[in-house]
Amino acid sequence: MKRAQLDEIFAFMAVVDAGSFVGGGQALGLTRSAAGKALARLESRLGVRLLNRTTRQLSLTDEGRVFHEHCLQVLAALDDAEASVGQHTGTPRGVLRLTLPAAFGKLHVLPLLRDYLRTWPEVQAEVSFTDRVTDIIEEGYDLAVRINASSADTRLVSRVVARHPVFVCAAPAYLEARGEPRTLEELAAHECLVFSSRTRRQPWYLRQKGGSPVKVEGRSRLRLDSGEAIRDAAVAGLGIAYLPSFLVDQDLESGRLKALLPSCETEFVPIMAIYPSKRHLPAKVRRFIDLMVKQWSATLTSR
Repeated sequence: MKRAQLDEIFAFMAVVDAGSFVGGGQALGLTRSAAGKALARLESRLGVRLLNRTTRQLSLTDEGRVFHEHCLQVLAALDDAEASVGQHTGTPRGVLRLTLPAAFGKLHVLPLLRDYLRTWPEVQAEVSFTDRVTDIIEEGYDLAVRINASSADTRLVSRVVARHPVFVCAAPAYLEARGEPRTLEELAAHECLVFSSRTRRQPWYLRQKGGSPVKVEGRSRLRLDSGEAIRDAAVAGLGIAYLPSFLVDQDLESGRLKALLPSCETEFVPIMAIYPSKRHLPAKVRRFIDLMVKQWSATLTSR
């Protein structure tokens, strides 16, 4: 591919990232007119329109969205190629692309990332905070941190980096109105706030002390795709929640929530590092996983 054609692609990516020809041009040291002409040449060469233009905004066409996703994959491969140069010395380089659960990522991963970037100045980071289960290969991520995740995808490798206890809990207002469940059978008749993403519901596993885990199926009129939203709904008295300690510790301490079913035990929920299977794991990924394990080693013990 000729250098001029690459410049057109870079102009397209910069305009999309900035959301305007002015911003895209500035990112590349070009005028608005030069960025617009580069995009026009690219569209002419490809024979498709990549961007819809209005007086107020730009938006990707269907063809533009597909082309943009392919370009992201190519750029990610280039970053990996650059980072691989430092593999033999173990020096992390390039862009580390992470997808993290919203609450856990902000509370626990972001502080680690701050220390990591200070330690390795040749690394940049791009982070998505979402409880949505992403396809990390298709979306170009180097690493996903997920809670209680399981995957049959043979393209992926997973490693437990921490474990957190789970609590069944509800607000005093809910318990006053509906009563407090004392057994698993009684819990099944209550309003349960269930995590659900793309029709995948997270099951609840409880056990009587000394017994085997039992999958609990309660009523779930309200299903949410965010752990923080489930906590907020529980505090508001909308139902009973099943949440890891890092989300509800402060609420249990303050009395906004009350732990239920003291005769039952919950499982420890695993925090997983998930990444594409590669023969040579990039140093930027390996070092970050090692940092998570080192910092959270005290939470890796289970019952």
